[in-house]
Formats: sequence, structure tokens, C-alpha cells
Amino acid sequence: MLNFERKGNGKETLVLLHGFMENLSIWSDMQPHLSENFSLVKIDLPGHGQSDILAEVHTMELMADEVKKVLDHQKLEKVHLLGHSMGGYVSLAFAEKFPDSLKSLTLFFSTYFPDDEEKKNQRIKSYRIITDSFAHYARAGIPNLFNPNERDILEGKIETALATALSTNNQGALACVKGMVERTGKKHVLENLDSKILVIAGKHDNAVKTETTIKNLPDRTNIKSYILDCGHNGHWEKPAICAAIINTELLHNLPKKLVL
Repeated sequence: MLNFERKGNGKETLVLLHGFMENLSIWSDMQPHLSENFSLVKIDLPGHGQSDILAEVHTMELMADEVKKVLDHQKLEKVHLLGHSMGGYVSLAFAEKFPDSLKSLTLFFSTYFPDDEEKKNQRIKSYRIITDSFAHYARAGIPNLFNPNERDILEGKIETALATALSTNNQGALACVKGMVERTGKKHVLENLDSKILVIAGKHDNAVKTETTIKNLPDRTNIKSYILDCGHNGHWEKPAICAAIINTELLHNLPKKLVL
């Protein structure tokens, strides 16, 4: 079973799925700001953190099945599911397979669009460097995921992100890259899911096409979206604001002060 941690005794269960080259530790900055009404379940996705590599290719569906096993083991029937980046892709696969298990779905600096051909080719070209020079791959990519206008004040967070990436098993990372290449579009999931859908995106996100993602959201009353002045890593760049949005939208508890 995947490695996971449970925290808190809130009545509402919030399941947190990290992104590529991350692990369950990434939520430490945001966690203190999340409502005590949440009971948190933080999961290491396959090949990341302390979770094993399960296959040569970690498809989003395979990883969604493994997340479901954790929830079943913990006897959790209805949860709020939030996924950062790749974790969002897994969350969409989960929503497609197990819609009745969700109270809400949050795409956290993620998208429902598949990779375009350029992005697929970039990923395919990365297979060799991930295998042969993983540290160089991580060091070249991680800084670009943060708001370029705040690199100076985010230096410590960038170092944390890099250390987290370097702790990832390179073969686990490779299996997930192969899975991301294979993933399909999931707009139909957003069009059909009855649960609350929340999209939190970054104005300066170099990994996700924020404008396209927001512009093409289905026009449904159960979907809410926010664009923040940050890059791809809101949990490190704007943790208090991200948590306030999550608390407000998923619990309907308006914070005393919310500054966007």
C-alpha cells in the first residue's frame, strides 16, 4: 500500500496528492492554515517519497486505484480530493473511476487538458536524462516552476523544492513521466461530476497553461476558479492564501480576512 499520513480529527476528510518529484512533506507550509474541520490524509504517490515503484509506467489510472486502496483501508467513503500538478491528473482519473467517493475535487495548479505534442516530445526526450543525470534534470527544472518576479524572496522555498525533488527515486520519476505522456484529456469529467469542483491556478505557472485551463472550464454552478499571483507551487509560494480559498470553498467558512 502507498505510504500515507493522517492528521487531525475534523469531520471532513481532505486527501492531498502531491505532484511530480514531490512527496507528502510538501504540504507543511499550507497545513497550519487549513481549517481544523478537516482531517488530512497525505499520500506519497507511487515511486515518490516512501511509496514503492509499482510498474514501468505509472498511469494516472494505476495511481488512482492505489489512492482508492488507501481510502478503503482507512474506511473513508466520501472525501475532498486535492491534487497538485501530477496529483491533479491522478485526481481526475480518480473522479472518473470513483465519482461517488468524492465530496469535492480540487485541481491545484493542474489541468484537465492532456499534453500537447510539444510537451509530450519534451517528456519523451527527458527519459534518458532522468535515467543518466537526474540531479541535473531536477536542478534545471525546479527553479522555473516558481514566480520569476519573486525568485529573491522564494530562494529558500526553491531550495526546499529542489531537495524534495532530489530525494525522489529517479526510476519512480521516470515511470510517472511515462504515465503523464499517456494521459488523456479529462474535460468530460468536469462536465459530468456532480461534486464541487475547485480550480486554483497561478498567473506565472510555466508548467500549466493557466489561461487556457480557466477559459475552457465548463460553465457550471458547481465549478469555482481562482488565479493567484504566483507560479506553479502555491503551497510554497502562497500557502496561507491557498488554504483560505480551500477553507472557504470546501467548507463555506469565510475567513476574517482574505487578501488575494
